[in-house]
Amino acid sequence: MSDTPTWGVVATVKAPARDILNFAAYHLDLGAHRVHVYLDAPNDEAEAALRAHPKCRAVLCDEGYWRRRRRNGRPDAHQPRQSLNATHCLNKRPQVDWLAHIDVDEFLSPQTPLPAQLAALPAGTLSARARPIEALAPDPTDPPPEGQKWFKSCARFQGRRREDTNAIYPTFGPHLNGGFVSHVAGKVFVRTGLENISLRIHNAFVDKVMDDTPVELSQTRLCHLHAPSWERWQSAFAYRLRHGSYREGLKPAPMADGVGLNMHALFSMLEEDGGETALRRFFDEVCTATPALRARLQERGHLHKVALDLDRKRALHFPQHR
Repeated sequence: MSDTPTWGVVATVKAPARDILNFAAYHLDLGAHRVHVYLDAPNDEAEAALRAHPKCRAVLCDEGYWRRRRRNGRPDAHQPRQSLNATHCLNKRPQVDWLAHIDVDEFLSPQTPLPAQLAALPAGTLSARARPIEALAPDPTDPPPEGQKWFKSCARFQGRRREDTNAIYPTFGPHLNGGFVSHVAGKVFVRTGLENISLRIHNAFVDKVMDDTPVELSQTRLCHLHAPSWERWQSAFAYRLRHGSYREGLKPAPMADGVGLNMHALFSMLEEDGGETALRRFFDEVCTATPALRARLQERGHLHKVALDLDRKRALHFPQHR
């Protein structure tokens, strides 16, 4: 590996072409040597644009692809499809020194050059973790400058996280992990070219044993556009409740005096008791960048403003798709 290691990203995506190309363009602009996109559903526009770019690789995950990959064909759940595709990329032809497994709504945001951060990792490092910050929906009465977004973070360690969460989110905090409605674990870069390595959603594995001591990439944040607007959140809500990050059976947030409701139970209760009005009340307190929420986040050191500038970057790297 050189003194300036190359890096890339891999994602399994089912999204509009605009979102897929935003994801690719942003990371190309950041310096990705390869952007690997596994299309979980046909998307002719995105596939053609990606195949035409020298640093992008597109794989259509159709029935033939899955028959070649697995005797039982395509897994029903999207989580194993993501893991299998990321591992396929890692082991076949990643064409980079470090590969990050992330989603189409996640954007790496390094505070210092990413190759230098990767080059500085200890020689024996298998994986390195970027912690997430979660997007806030803009307050229509007080939006951020064009091209920028507000994000929230949470404390890494549970004691401080619980204290902060209860203070910042007075109504729903007890049932939230850091105030996030999605994952707090972040995602990992994994060193390529090693034997018997596999990837899951949040971790790397060696011989099916999880690497439980990934190095912290403290100078890189993972900007997660999980709920960037009420409309986008609502459009994904039913699927997430049944099959995704709000599905039944996931662990609830730890509390000082026990455990709270998990996301499935909390959202099901709100929907049953108050319908869309109750869900909107939750969204306004937890996910909207109101001046009051921003002030509470700022006081605890958890408010961030990031210039993703997705439209400009898409137009630069995919000029036919402005």
